[in-house]
Amino acid sequence: MSSTLKAVLAAAVLFAGSAGLAGAATVHVKLAGSHEVPAVSTKARGSAVIVVKPNGVVTGTITTYFIKGTMAHIHEGAPGTEGPPIITLAPASTGKWVVPQDAKLTPHQYQEFLAGQLYVNVHSAAHPGGEIRGQLKP
Repeated sequence: MSSTLKAVLAAAVLFAGSAGLAGAATVHVKLAGSHEVPAVSTKARGSAVIVVKPNGVVTGTITTYFIKGTMAHIHEGAPGTEGPPIITLAPASTGKWVVPQDAKLTPHQYQEFLAGQLYVNVHSAAHPGGEIRGQLKP
């Protein structure tokens, strides 16, 4: 095998490996009342694992503690601001919420995600605007 062919094959292997790095972004988020707008004093807390692919497809789950959630969403909004809900999560079991199978961000929303301008929150009867929140930071 010629050295040129070896170099081409090595470059192809490196490129293929780096292409996977440009794939889906997995974001681990901690949810707390202090991140809500305005801040909420609560014992409730949660964690989320949200996966966003470059084509905008979203998957993931939220697990909550010390809260009886009534709704959960992914919203557009910078830290410290409120924004509209863009994906409604479905209740899965006590304290668990899942992103629906058909969830997908628009190209604009995907750019907002990359800029850290999306967040997840869980609403309750006591705090219908949201009791716990966490910013999605890729």
